[in-house]
Amino acid sequence: MRVNKKYSCLPAEEKGIHIINIRAIEDIGYDQHESTLLNSLSKNPDADCKYGLYFRDGKRKVDYILVYHYKKSSAGRTLTRRALHNDGGAKSTRQDPLPGKGVQMEMGESEPHTDCHEDDKRFRREEYEGNLVEAGLELERDEDTKIHGVGFVKIHAPWNVLCREAEFLKLKMPTKKMYQINQTHGLLKKINSVIQKITEPIQPKVAEHKPQTVKRLSYPFSREKQHLFDLSDRDSFFDSKTRSTIVYEILKRTTCTKAKYSMGITSLLANGVYSAAYPLHDGDYEGENVEPNDRKLLCEEWASYGVFYKYQPIDLVRKYFGEKIGLYFAWLGVYTQMLIPASIVGIIVFLYGCATVDENIPSMEMCDQRNNITMCPLCDRTCSYWKMSSACATARASHLFDNPATVFFSVFMALWAATFMEHWKRKQMRLNYRWDLTGFEEEEAHPRAEYEAKVLEKSLRKEHKHKEKHRYFPEEAANKWRQRVKTVMAGVKLTDKEKLTWKDRFPAYLTNFVGIIFMVGLTFAIVFGVIIYRISTAAALAISATPSGRSSVRVTVTATAVIINLVVIIFLDEVYGCIARWLTQIEVPKTDKNFEERLIFKAFLLKFVNAYTPIFYVAFFKGRFVGRPGDYVYIFHSFRMEECAPGGCLMELCIQLSIIMLGKQLIQNNLFEIGIPKMKKFIRYMKLKRRRSLDHEEHIKKKQRYEVDYNLEPFSGLTPEYMEMIIQFGFVTLFVASFPLAPLFALLNNIIEIRLDAKKFVTELRRPVAVRAKDIGIWYNILRGIGKLAVIINAFVISFTSDFIPRLVYLYMYSENGTMHGFVNHTLSSFNVSDFQAGTAPNDPMELGYKVQICRYKDYREPPWSENKYDISKDFWAVLAARLAFVIVFQNLVMFMSEFVDWIIPDIPKDISQQIHKEKVLMVEVFMREEQGKLQMETWKDKDKKKGENCNNHSPRLSLSHSGSLSSCHSYPVDV
Repeated sequence: MRVNKKYSCLPAEEKGIHIINIRAIEDIGYDQHESTLLNSLSKNPDADCKYGLYFRDGKRKVDYILVYHYKKSSAGRTLTRRALHNDGGAKSTRQDPLPGKGVQMEMGESEPHTDCHEDDKRFRREEYEGNLVEAGLELERDEDTKIHGVGFVKIHAPWNVLCREAEFLKLKMPTKKMYQINQTHGLLKKINSVIQKITEPIQPKVAEHKPQTVKRLSYPFSREKQHLFDLSDRDSFFDSKTRSTIVYEILKRTTCTKAKYSMGITSLLANGVYSAAYPLHDGDYEGENVEPNDRKLLCEEWASYGVFYKYQPIDLVRKYFGEKIGLYFAWLGVYTQMLIPASIVGIIVFLYGCATVDENIPSMEMCDQRNNITMCPLCDRTCSYWKMSSACATARASHLFDNPATVFFSVFMALWAATFMEHWKRKQMRLNYRWDLTGFEEEEAHPRAEYEAKVLEKSLRKEHKHKEKHRYFPEEAANKWRQRVKTVMAGVKLTDKEKLTWKDRFPAYLTNFVGIIFMVGLTFAIVFGVIIYRISTAAALAISATPSGRSSVRVTVTATAVIINLVVIIFLDEVYGCIARWLTQIEVPKTDKNFEERLIFKAFLLKFVNAYTPIFYVAFFKGRFVGRPGDYVYIFHSFRMEECAPGGCLMELCIQLSIIMLGKQLIQNNLFEIGIPKMKKFIRYMKLKRRRSLDHEEHIKKKQRYEVDYNLEPFSGLTPEYMEMIIQFGFVTLFVASFPLAPLFALLNNIIEIRLDAKKFVTELRRPVAVRAKDIGIWYNILRGIGKLAVIINAFVISFTSDFIPRLVYLYMYSENGTMHGFVNHTLSSFNVSDFQAGTAPNDPMELGYKVQICRYKDYREPPWSENKYDISKDFWAVLAARLAFVIVFQNLVMFMSEFVDWIIPDIPKDISQQIHKEKVLMVEVFMREEQGKLQMETWKDKDKKKGENCNNHSPRLSLSHSGSLSSCHSYPVDV
């Protein structure tokens, strides 16, 4: 067979690979119409390979797919398949134009002209695929697809490669040894049986979810100890998840040195040599004649809104997607379950507020028109005096969330957060035991392609400086340079010799610091702009509105400002996500784990500030720096700082929190997750439909599995999924004192979110590579941090934002009859209208129908008839001291209770620790028996050898006369 030198990446003698010019089919006059007729008379080859799940021979399973783009010839004819096999150790390239025939095709003499860039990509692919074959993998190429200009390389890992890599990766595999799992006895057994019967309707109908009484002993796979494992069915010993993981590890470490440095699959994907790489789904999930598979089962029992009330089949999710994704959905399920008691308590607190609203004395006093309390204007000139009774509705609504029960709820939620974290740790240990991850330790990962490229750049730069330094010795310098290039071309990893130091990364660190500070400042500036909008809009509406419409000015301004904040938060969330990724990329982290952790930290910091800054403003800053009548604080010398409503800022904080939380969940988490993938899928469908119209024959054929999966959305990681849940966790815990219904709305959202994410993973995403993990990583530390911060923030919300502390101070220090009567009057200070600054008094002072001499405002100040008029009164300092004392006591008490919960609940369940110990003992017994068996075999061999020597030492006469004893020397029973 002739080899076209233009397309051979390495000499054929070195690699043993023959590259076929697949366009040479046209030169031998292969007619597609004849092939179509012959194909119609023969057996359908696509059915033999289960439409892409197997190689063309129908025996070897496709474990991984590499996708690349190529340019078709000008004639526009369909390219046929060519396969690269491992047959008896020899690497050969075969051409199968018809089913059942193996015909080797000769190279074409001429090749259509293509640009150098495409040639370079082809060379890299050919070398890389040759290296994969040398690593033991078997490849098969398919360019006869329905997708125009896209080729697929199917990869199969044979048994010996799977065994070798499983040993390298230390994969725990089930052995033949089985043991009984410890079962509960007595009362606990009866309780568990009753619970199982009650919960049976909500259990998924999958085999993996049924309670197990026996478990196989697992041990890291070893080729020397294959007798320990059950290898009766080699095809199913390594499941599809494990096979794809093994192949991906080979793809990562296999190099391509055409680019002057070691390149793995990540670099080839980044440089466009391959356009995609992914494992295949197990099959179709819908249709009449679909064969049963795990994907179809997951779609029916997990990724369906009709089973929202059922438990998740976590073990099946782990079996199909791997441990990392399984842990995410397990954590989401535990979090959703824990929201049920929090929601129930929140509803009770809210109902308590509704039931006691008519018994709340402060709100009754505010609504009582007989008190005739005249309040000072809310803005200069255009606003006039107003009656406190006009704010009756706001006062009554504030009591729904500002009552003594909210303090209890804050303490409860702090303990709930601690209990949730402990419950998850125990659940995580159970999953580690069930999934054989108890002894799993993450090894140092392979350096990222960008890191290797940066190290190479540094190394070559140092070589260039060295060359310039020794330019007076050109021959020696040239030899060293040539040696360096040879070292690089040989694929030696420069990361073993060179590393990036903090000096190399200092510009990136500086850019990160400046970028994050700028983004945080931008968020503050936007919030400040919304404040200006609120102030200016309130003043404008007060001028133009009718007297009846002025009462709704505050509600209108608050609602529109919150909607603006919501839109800005959603927009900046997307922007900050891209910026955080860019800032992490310029840092050039060494491994994927480092990259992910740094990306998570930056994205969380920016999104946390973006989501909670408007809420922090309302909770802790609004109404604090207003001043007083006659001496107000102004922005830009024209806009007066906005005040809280007469009932306090807690009601406005509740409105802000609820709209932002519900808006983010509805728009960002649900509509975006549903709408954007649907839109991308529709765009891809339209592109493919346009391409199919160009080739009618391609349109008739049924799609292969890898073609269908290629049209799915690529998996982009779990960071967005975790991030939205962490932000929601902050809404549930940080300001729960102002919005007791937050856990309820989070619960309703998560019930939909679980099935939405499940449907996305099963039906809309390419199958991700299974990644082993024993915990949720840095997210656990972020959750703990939010839980600690929630205690502090709720303490300040209760003491400074709500009126809980002022009411206690009045009740125990100033009340004459031990009731709350007179509390509203106690919190209001008096102002003489003659003390207004020039140009700030109301334009219409007679709007209420009488002349006002004294108006009231909410503050603790001396009256105008006092010697130190309008100074801060002693009552203010008494309330402030009580507030600070409450913060200290509440924070330390709740922190102590949380730590006590953490201490009293063990991280590892007792039964799991016993089972782990039992596994160790059983494994020692297995190896002891194996060693004893080896010793017995060696002893029998020694005895056999000695007896043989004794028989050989007999004299000939003795051996002739005692022939019976001679034969007996070699015959004895052996029982192994």
